[in-house]
Amino acid sequence: MAAGIVARTAHFALHRMSLEAPSSTGLGSEGPQALFPVRDAWIGVVIPKRWAKRAVTRNAIKRQVYILSEAMEPPLPCAAHVVRLRSGFERAQFPSATSDAFKRAVRAELQQLLTRAAS
Repeated sequence: MAAGIVARTAHFALHRMSLEAPSSTGLGSEGPQALFPVRDAWIGVVIPKRWAKRAVTRNAIKRQVYILSEAMEPPLPCAAHVVRLRSGFERAQFPSATSDAFKRAVRAELQQLLTRAAS
């Protein structure tokens, strides 16, 4: 997350870090080491309990992130990405994490976030 935020919406922030890590020893001329064995777009999700107290809410948001990131056209660039929930959804407005209204709201905001990051 130290790499900085590349896109943000009202509830989410997207962090991106290059897959190439600098050589820590400085010895030899092997060049930078890869963080992951396969050069691809990697995605992770951070949903703090502070913003989503119920596990069903956290799992519903994570599911949406993974589904949308795989279906992205154009795909995310080759890097490590972390989607972070930075504020909670109003429980009065969305009492159920399994409601269609909640899923639509999360999906719309994540699509906006990932589209901004891809461009």
